[in-house]
Amino acid sequence: MFEIRIHSRGGQGGVTAARLLALAAIHDGKYATACPFYGAERRGAPIVSFVRIDDKPIKIYSQIKKPDMVIVLDASVMDVVDVLQGLKKGGKVLVNSAHAREFAGFSSKYIDLTGIALRENLVVAGSPILNTPVLGAFAKMEIISVDSAKTAIREMFSDEHNVKAAEAAYQEMTL
Repeated sequence: MFEIRIHSRGGQGGVTAARLLALAAIHDGKYATACPFYGAERRGAPIVSFVRIDDKPIKIYSQIKKPDMVIVLDASVMDVVDVLQGLKKGGKVLVNSAHAREFAGFSSKYIDLTGIALRENLVVAGSPILNTPVLGAFAKMEIISVDSAKTAIREMFSDEHNVKAAEAAYQEMTL
């Protein structure tokens, strides 16, 4: 089982990103679950979501304490939350940033998802929405296929800007 924890702020699309990732994995013929964890938080508050992907049915639906991968959609969350807590040895970290970030002992990647969202005009209430661009990054990292990412996005959103944002992230993501 591959377990992913997504750290974001309310209103950025982290919860929807988890749902999209699970849906794309299902389109790839996998089993997947997405589970958000938040209370009465408001826009801008730290939020965490969880995704499990496996080749066989998943019978647990809970928080993930020891993920294989951590996604950080807002780097400022790292000032208040230990995003690496429990990350498995050799785990992967993907940070939304225009600048490289290294995390000792982990495979670290970065991509400017905010820049992509702004270019594609994916903004709600003044905040860039990162849920569809991050799906392109997941596809580039071969967690899901790019075709399944596009299918999942089109099932959830009618605006093709969302697909274009995922395609841009796929192209810009370096491995």
